[in-house]
Amino acid sequence: MNIKKMLQTIDQISFAYKSAFLLFIIMGGMISIIVLSQLSNYIIKNDFELLFEKRTKSIIKLETIKDIYIVNIKDTLQDIYHNDISQKQAKEVILLAKQLIKKEWSNYLNIISSKDYHTSFINNFIKKNFIANEQIPNTLLQKRIIENIKRRKNKIDTLLNKIFNQLKNNYKNTSTLLDEINYEIDSITIYLTNLTNYDLNLAIQEKRDTDKEIRILSLILNASIVLVFVFSALLSFLIISNFKKLHFALKGDILEKTEALQRLNKSLELRIKKEVANTKKKELIMFQQARLASMGEMIANIAHQWRQPLGSIMIIVQGLQAKMELGKLSPDILKEKVEDALLLGENMSDTLENFQNFFRPTTAKESFLLKECIEHSFRLSKYILDKHHIQIRIKVSDKIRLHSYYNELSHVFLNIISNAEDALATVSGEKFIEIIAKELKEKIYIYIVDSGGGIKEEILPHIFEPYFTTKYKSSGTGLGLYMSQQIIEKHIGGTIRCKNVCYTIGDKKFKHCTLFTIIIPNKKSEQHVN
Repeated sequence: MNIKKMLQTIDQISFAYKSAFLLFIIMGGMISIIVLSQLSNYIIKNDFELLFEKRTKSIIKLETIKDIYIVNIKDTLQDIYHNDISQKQAKEVILLAKQLIKKEWSNYLNIISSKDYHTSFINNFIKKNFIANEQIPNTLLQKRIIENIKRRKNKIDTLLNKIFNQLKNNYKNTSTLLDEINYEIDSITIYLTNLTNYDLNLAIQEKRDTDKEIRILSLILNASIVLVFVFSALLSFLIISNFKKLHFALKGDILEKTEALQRLNKSLELRIKKEVANTKKKELIMFQQARLASMGEMIANIAHQWRQPLGSIMIIVQGLQAKMELGKLSPDILKEKVEDALLLGENMSDTLENFQNFFRPTTAKESFLLKECIEHSFRLSKYILDKHHIQIRIKVSDKIRLHSYYNELSHVFLNIISNAEDALATVSGEKFIEIIAKELKEKIYIYIVDSGGGIKEEILPHIFEPYFTTKYKSSGTGLGLYMSQQIIEKHIGGTIRCKNVCYTIGDKKFKHCTLFTIIIPNKKSEQHVN
């Protein structure tokens, strides 16, 4: 009964949600299956190989130490006792053996305590939550065996010193010491064997745990496959049922429409007139919507272009107020500030015409000096630049003349300068904006660089996208660089690029700078000298 209710509930879900849910289940199931497969094939396998390597290396080190004690020390003492080798040779062999033992023992301790052989978080999680009766390694036993080995090792070193001291005087009195040191060597080999067995048991247990983990992951993987198949089949069945219902519904609608058309056949002319009128209304609505959208985009662009001059005008007004309060407002200063404000106001007025012309393909080109256009853009921003103590360097020849769109190009420079101002306002040290222009093979290359710290690499590919901004909504719309790209590439026919660079001025190197490169075609046949 519950299953029937669940099927009825699912059947009531809309067709779009069913399709999206089916796609989600299939994609999610495939992703989970792939992830679990990767876990089985790589993570668990890698952890097992790490642990196996740890145990193998430690066992090899222990066996090497055992062999050194037996072959290099025990057998050498027997040879010297029977006068098979000289004391000097024996000392050299035993000294080398002690060095090897020290090295191998240190390597063993480093291996068992190394963090390089720790298993992954996923491995530990599976062991803790899914493997019952997990055997915890008896580290206390391991520590005791290691302590006993250290004591035996120190005792053997002491006995070796005693033996060589007695060998100088009397060979016969060394037999007791030889028996004692042989006993200690046999004891230490037993402890080393115990450590070897300890590591072997851990390796066996870890192999068993790995097998259990793989079985658990396989079970989860198989269960995921079954669930994905069941849900996919169920939703596919329901979607097919929806198609059938839709088919019959559409068939009924077609019959009804056919009957309606037959009934309205006599008044077809009137119906056509009504449909034509309705179509015209719809077209008018669509035209108005498109017109409103264009107007909204234009207003947003105008607002973006007005933000910089308005900020400068506010600074002029504040400066006049401050000078008046301090009694330093002279007629010359007032005249200068009024002229600057009028220049900014004229620029704001020109902005309306420029944006209106930007959407008209018939805008006429004009001949002008590139340096004057750049200097005009900087004049519009000079109050903000002065406020943040930003240095301006213009390295443009007075002979470079363009036959293009003066105001649009000025807006491009103004947009880039505005972005540079925002970046430079938050940095310390030397602040500068430098513009360099070169003319080569009927193209003009313009380079604009600033020391504002560069642009993050992850957002650099998106800076020319519409409405993309890293500023607060009250500070930027994300249209400045987008419009600059539209002006340069679609209106002027050039290209604009941006990248982070290291920039050198004299002997000083700036590591994090932003470089805009603008390439503008400038055919000689289009130029007109005033």
